[in-house]
Amino acid sequence: MDSALRLFFLIAILCAALPVSAQQPTQLETLPDAPSQVFLAAANPPTEVASSSSLNSSDPFDYSFYPSGYAPQNSAQDSAAQAAKNGDHPKPSQPVVLDANGNPIPLERQQPKRILGFMPNFRSVSAGSTPHPPGWKYNFTVATHQAFDYSSFIFLGLTSLSAEALNEHSDLGKGIGGFYSYTWRGFLDKTDGTYLSAWLLPSLLHEDTRFYPLGHGHSIVMRELYVISRQAVAQTYGGRQTPNIAGLGGKVLTQVISRSYYPAGSTDFGTLAEKFGFSVMRDVIFTNIREFYPDIAAHYIRKHREKAARMAASDAGQSSTQTGNH
Repeated sequence: MDSALRLFFLIAILCAALPVSAQQPTQLETLPDAPSQVFLAAANPPTEVASSSSLNSSDPFDYSFYPSGYAPQNSAQDSAAQAAKNGDHPKPSQPVVLDANGNPIPLERQQPKRILGFMPNFRSVSAGSTPHPPGWKYNFTVATHQAFDYSSFIFLGLTSLSAEALNEHSDLGKGIGGFYSYTWRGFLDKTDGTYLSAWLLPSLLHEDTRFYPLGHGHSIVMRELYVISRQAVAQTYGGRQTPNIAGLGGKVLTQVISRSYYPAGSTDFGTLAEKFGFSVMRDVIFTNIREFYPDIAAHYIRKHREKAARMAASDAGQSSTQTGNH
């Protein structure tokens, strides 16, 4: 329970350090659906289709907070200036994420590559989309991006500091030496678990362990139960529900392998069972974030759009009044 609380507070601190206003989209980012493309698709047909999977092989390191295609505008003057600039330097239209039937996927059902522009979300699939077919090569690519993403090392440092401060494994020592002992062992735990649960076992057993959100339109209780059930249930490559042997088996094997590099005092059954339980609890917490984040992001994005529309209308009214006075 103490480990779960520590993880929850770490996530809360990171979220607080990344306010919405600080995440400004740039020309280098791939953003989800622009308002005109999602809600006015009939009037503005898309010219390019974005990948429906959270992992885009051509640009897996997308730092965007916003859903694909959304570019905020502050005023009518800014819009006019941007239009003039684009007239001199035309750019391709933003990609639109489409579902299996070719319809734009609403913001609240899209899964970004990164949550809050920071946490990797490469193993989630936008609701209603057609995901990339799993396989040995694809699963290895996803697992590698997940295991060696820069954010993983930040979390690793934070959890190592926390574990050392609480003296979870007294045999590993304290101070700089203790921090080093916790860190390299934590790195092996994380890397072993990722490759076992996201690449080796899924590829051998033909299990798709990516997260397919239940999404908007279901009750919070139903979605919460669904999130918890994903620890025990996955799906086959053919789409049938199956026991999540790859996911749970990877966690178990990780603990078994860890006995080879942890001191004897940290390899008893109780300690390994506690680490396994913490791993499951951590996955439930992060899966909850993946399930509900699109709803929260879509809410704030729509609020931003409404504010931008009011500002544009106000600016247009002031310009009209000034023109009439002259």
